[in-house]
Amino acid sequence: MPCVRQLLTEGLRFTAPVTFLVGENGSGKSTLVEALAEGFGLDSWGGSHDWRYATQRGKSALGERIRFDAAPRGRRMLGNRAARKGFFLRAETALDALDREGFAPDQVSHGEGFLAAFRGKFLQPGLYVMDEPEAALSFSSCLELLGHIDQLVKKGGQIVCATHSPLLTALPGADIIEIGPHGMRRVAWKELAVVDHWRRYLADPQTYLRHILA
Repeated sequence: MPCVRQLLTEGLRFTAPVTFLVGENGSGKSTLVEALAEGFGLDSWGGSHDWRYATQRGKSALGERIRFDAAPRGRRMLGNRAARKGFFLRAETALDALDREGFAPDQVSHGEGFLAAFRGKFLQPGLYVMDEPEAALSFSSCLELLGHIDQLVKKGGQIVCATHSPLLTALPGADIIEIGPHGMRRVAWKELAVVDHWRRYLADPQTYLRHILA
């Protein structure tokens, strides 16, 4: 996988408080965010710094090789497990995260469960890793998520998010890394392939649908 090979040979430098990883299904962006979460000490199935899932798994081969070269504040956190704060939110385990937040699955929707995790756990300075959070969110809920991200950044949080969402990646000041056969490369929002596709589709859906529908 080109992005994994590049990560192992060149590393990945975080240049902004929020980093978005964008790419097609199978490009490796979820592999990268899972490995980053594992390298920080978060459960690979998702969850916060203060709990782990009952179904334990060992770290992935890539997660075992992740090492953080942190700034001074980050080094203090990495050197003291009690000071290590963060959360790994992944779509596949959202219902478990919802349970851990104290909500029964039949009390709120999938998307409301995601937002409950943001409101209840994304509070303190630390590393917050997300894998396609928009999967459960409406347009307006994605905008609410951006508000939570903005507040967390102002408190000193660092966020890494794998996403397909042009809405989320439009966050001012965010670093965007496009993942594909080329590996990893930094791009501007307007240069993202997914942004171009959405613009074209919304302007004239038939330009795409005529190739799909018999």
